[in-house]
Amino acid sequence: LIIAKGAKQLLCDRRPYAVEVDDGSRVPARTIIIATGAEYRKPSLDNLSKFESAGVYYAATFIEAQLCRDEEVIVVGGGNSAGQAAVFLAQTARRVHMLVRSDGLAETMSRYLIRRIEQSPGVDLRLRTEIVALEGDYHLERVRWRDNQTGDVETRDISHVFVMAGAIPNTHWLDGCVALDAKGFIKTGPDLSQDDLAAANWPLARAPYLLETSLPGVFAVGDVRGGSLKRVASAVGEGSIAVSFVHRTLHE
Repeated sequence: LIIAKGAKQLLCDRRPYAVEVDDGSRVPARTIIIATGAEYRKPSLDNLSKFESAGVYYAATFIEAQLCRDEEVIVVGGGNSAGQAAVFLAQTARRVHMLVRSDGLAETMSRYLIRRIEQSPGVDLRLRTEIVALEGDYHLERVRWRDNQTGDVETRDISHVFVMAGAIPNTHWLDGCVALDAKGFIKTGPDLSQDDLAAANWPLARAPYLLETSLPGVFAVGDVRGGSLKRVASAVGEGSIAVSFVHRTLHE
């Protein structure tokens, strides 16, 4: 059973497991693959969806870095993911404007990343600043941001914005059935500690398979899984791997 959307509750206290779906019915299954994803935290901008994948991105990988080579870009966010994106993009972009709504980074970012940002001449850190408008026809062309301390609004011809404000995993329906990390993402395979397995009363002599949760026969793939790359291609690959482990589990 592959669960991507519509799940209301996982009933995990007995085998076979069961998933309650939106219409109230229950679907039994010996094995389950969870692929319910995550909801990205997004700025409150009326036309944000218009520019998603057309100038607004939620990940900073080699592909995006090549798209904005030698251009000015914006990174939104003050956590570790934003800091990592800013440092990474500064290697190829002409300038990285890092917009942070708070007064500083000390409470949300590791000291190591803060030092990297401070030492990077290509990163322009702007505290107490947020985007107030996105403009363009078919692709993002201009960005307006506001300094919330002075009230000044500035318009810049920037075509690439990286929103790195975190994500909320769709794990609320699991109701304590599987071990989660500190941010609520599902822990799998080698990321599961002995304490996690002890707390879950792991019943098997073997360790969890790669992508298997703390619940035997239940796997997690894609954005909902802790440590995932948050990319479609990697999620598809994880799904294929999980299916192979499902077959192995069914033959145990």
